[in-house]
Amino acid sequence: MASDATQFLSEIQSGYAFKGVAAKIGVGMLDGQVVSGADILLPLRSMNRHGLIAGATGTGKTKTLQVISEVLSDNSVPVLLLDIKGDLSGIAAAGALNERLAERYHLLEMEYQPKAYPVELLTLSRKQGIQLRATVTEFGPVLLSKILELNDTQSGLVSMIFKYCDDHQLPLLDLKDFIKVLQFISNEGKKDIEQEYGKIATTSTGTILRKVIELQQQGADLFFGEKSFEVEDLMRISDDGRGMINILRVTELQDRPKLFATFMLQLLAELYAVSPEEGDLDRPKLVLFIDEAHLIFQNAGTALLQQIETIIKLIRSKGIGVFFCTQNPMDIPASVLGQLGLKVQHALRAFTAADRKVIRQTAENYPETKFYQTDELITQMGIGEALITMLNEKGIPTPLAHVMLIAPKSRMDILSDDEIRSIAAKSVLASKYAQEIDSRSAYEMLTEKLQTAADSASEAKSAAPEKKDAEDSALDKILDNPIMRQVGRTAASIITRSLLGALGLGGRSRKSSR
Repeated sequence: MASDATQFLSEIQSGYAFKGVAAKIGVGMLDGQVVSGADILLPLRSMNRHGLIAGATGTGKTKTLQVISEVLSDNSVPVLLLDIKGDLSGIAAAGALNERLAERYHLLEMEYQPKAYPVELLTLSRKQGIQLRATVTEFGPVLLSKILELNDTQSGLVSMIFKYCDDHQLPLLDLKDFIKVLQFISNEGKKDIEQEYGKIATTSTGTILRKVIELQQQGADLFFGEKSFEVEDLMRISDDGRGMINILRVTELQDRPKLFATFMLQLLAELYAVSPEEGDLDRPKLVLFIDEAHLIFQNAGTALLQQIETIIKLIRSKGIGVFFCTQNPMDIPASVLGQLGLKVQHALRAFTAADRKVIRQTAENYPETKFYQTDELITQMGIGEALITMLNEKGIPTPLAHVMLIAPKSRMDILSDDEIRSIAAKSVLASKYAQEIDSRSAYEMLTEKLQTAADSASEAKSAAPEKKDAEDSALDKILDNPIMRQVGRTAASIITRSLLGALGLGGRSRKSSR
């Protein structure tokens, strides 16, 4: 047993020795006991290689997310947390030492130091915080088509709409603009757009309109519009040198998966588009944590999954890391799971045969080890314990370790409403994004164009009777003239006689009858 502990300690110390900055997040365990000196370090250099935090409800996933966010902030790395459950705001307040924390830190041979962290509160709805928005133009035809799950013909029509709006200086800012253009090209503007870009199918415009309305029903109108959020504002450093922790509270999106996926896809695409290539940095520029990640993947179509997979592969070179937090690692598609360098696996529960099958599959995703029976250990770990493996500088997985994790230094509970209002009031970004702008855009321009056309048609219609009345008045004056009346009678007599003669009905002259 002593030889196993010695060998375990040796492997952990050599496997978790990294060049550059690394922070302690826990200590390795063997046979349920903490092994002194078996420190588990988190290398900042590899934090752009993405990660996974998984485990059943109540096993400590959220606290692990909180711990890693604190470690990053302490090392001047900005963080974005997507707070689906609404339980991450406490990171803005200092924690409090209690008996359980004191015992844990004694085992870890560390000192607990309560600390509050610099926080910005963000929102997609009307809650307290900085409003995140993006224009339809910024979202673009490709992403819009993917989130609406359009076929190739419909996607081509969306691209045509964007092209038409670019050519005619019609800004697409919100969904109201897009719907107005869609209706215009289906009716009054159909002839014009077909002359410029070719035939369009009315059935396609109807399908696209229905899908846009479905997106609106999930609250997308709050997201599309101005003022657009600048993703560079997520990468700020606080005055004391720590990375800002941006908490996006999206509790209302649990039952709006399509809107959640829309936001996530746009955010990742925007981060990729605006960030320059960085190569291998000593520490990432930004790390994004997506809590309850199954909401994205369970409701994403094939096209959306492909887009997410592509961005996850490419965004690493921009110095940006993405972490997915979910109950079951099988919630993450294999193509994405294979891109995740750091894996933190909390306990899973086996209540059914299906649960046991999932646990066996989960165990197969981790490196083989002679120190643990992985599939059994996954069901036996306590709260705040996890199986951990990550990539070293050469991209090789570190030894699998059963770890007792450190606890957050910040509050492990939510903020009060007054505390949230206080943070929002102090925000340096609040005034920048507080005002909702309704600029003159495609909706207003097309409405004015149609109104002008309608007014012109109305004026032309009302002018026609006036002209007829003037003509009738002139004719009456002519006919009232005595000379003209006599001319008229003479002409009528001649015409009548001519017609009767042609028919053989003309009267004989009195002279001939005598």
